Amino acid sequence: MQRIEVLNNIAHEHLRVNSRFSAELGDNVVSTVTFITEFADVQKEYPILCRKNPETNEYQAIVFFGLEKDENLFLTDANLLKQKYSGWDAYYVPAALARGPFSIGMHREVADGAESPRPMVHIDMNHPKAKSGEGNNLFLENGGHSQYLNYISRTLEIINDGIPRTKLMFDAFTKYQLLDTVVLDIELQNQEKLKINGFETINVEKLSQLDGVALEELNKSGFLQAAYLIAASMSNVRKLIDRKNRKLLAGDGGV
Repeated sequence: MQRIEVLNNIAHEHLRVNSRFSAELGDNVVSTVTFITEFADVQKEYPILCRKNPETNEYQAIVFFGLEKDENLFLTDANLLKQKYSGWDAYYVPAALARGPFSIGMHREVADGAESPRPMVHIDMNHPKAKSGEGNNLFLENGGHSQYLNYISRTLEIINDGIPRTKLMFDAFTKYQLLDTVVLDIELQNQEKLKINGFETINVEKLSQLDGVALEELNKSGFLQAAYLIAASMSNVRKLIDRKNRKLLAGDGGV
C-alpha cells in the first residue's frame, strides 16, 4: 500500500533513495507509458506503440522493455564504470520508470483572493527504492536539492509537461487517421513464437499523403516529428528480439 507524502527538506532531510534499477526494486516490467516530451530519446533505444487505455478510452504511447509479461531485457548487473544508470543497459530510461517513488501532485494556493494550483513533488515512502535505506541523499546540508533530486525534478517535468501535449498529439493523429493496427508475430531462435497485438502505430503511407495544410498544422505543433519518431522506433523491435535471443542462449544470464 502506498504512503504518499509531500517532499520537504525537514521531514525527509536524511532520507536516501536507491537509484539503482533491479527486479527487486520493482523495475521488472515489460512496458510503461511514455510522452512526446521524451520521444527523441526513447526512440533511440525502444519501440513505441500506441493503444487506448481501457479505463479512460484515451490513447497512450507505450514503450516496451521486453516481449513477455514481467520481462525487462534492459535490467543487468550493476556496473557503474559501464552504465549511465546503475543496473540499466541503455543510455536513457523513460521518465515513468526513472521517477521511481516520486510523483507530482497539485496543491491549491490562494493569492490575492484567487486559488491557483501549484505542482509539488511527492514521494511514496513505501516504495522499495525509498525503503531500501541506501542510495542518494535528496537534500544538501544547507537544505538545497541534491544532484539526484534535480534529476528527479527534470524527470517529473517531462511527465507533467508531456501528459497534456501527448493528449493533443493523439487528438491530431486521430483527426488525420494516422494510426493503424499493428500485430507483431515473433519467432525466437528456440522456435518459441510470440504475438503482441492490441496496439497501433503510425501509418507512414497515410502520413506522406497528407496535404499541405495538414502537414503545416502537424509540423508547427511538433506532432509531425513525433509521428516519424514513433514510426522510426519500430526498428527497435528487432533489437528487443536480439536481446531476448541472447538471454535465451545465455540460459539465466543477462543481456
